[in-house]
Amino acid sequence: MEHKPLSDLSHVADLLPEPSARLTRRERLERWVEALEREPERRLSTLHEIEHKSCNERRASRVDNSPLTVAFESPALRADGLASDKLGDAMDYFELSDGEAHRAFCSCFYGESMTAGAVAARLKHVAERPSLRAPLAIWAVSIILIATPFLSRLLP
Repeated sequence: MEHKPLSDLSHVADLLPEPSARLTRRERLERWVEALEREPERRLSTLHEIEHKSCNERRASRVDNSPLTVAFESPALRADGLASDKLGDAMDYFELSDGEAHRAFCSCFYGESMTAGAVAARLKHVAERPSLRAPLAIWAVSIILIATPFLSRLLP
């Protein structure tokens, strides 16, 4: 086994420090946006009509040279936990809803391809908004708790 200093290895491999903590949702999306903005005119493939696929087919969707490919090409995002360039893995890792993924990557909105810069702009809007999953769940539980006593009085 040959031993080399880290400075010599940086020419052969992407060296990343061991992450002390996972990136936040916003940080993950911002890194993806940065990767897309490095080549804003790059033509990227859309995902074909994902809204018509079953949940399993939609989650397994992938195409070469898609916005998901750009994310997966990032050593930092892979090191942080991005598993692949499949839609389901990206949705889980970036905490994207079905609607967010559909509006950002589907061919029904953009045809066969789109620019990396356009995708970056859409993802910036997603990053600026907090994830709605937790607030919606809290809202739904609150409504149920408030409505239950009233509904119980109405029913004999």
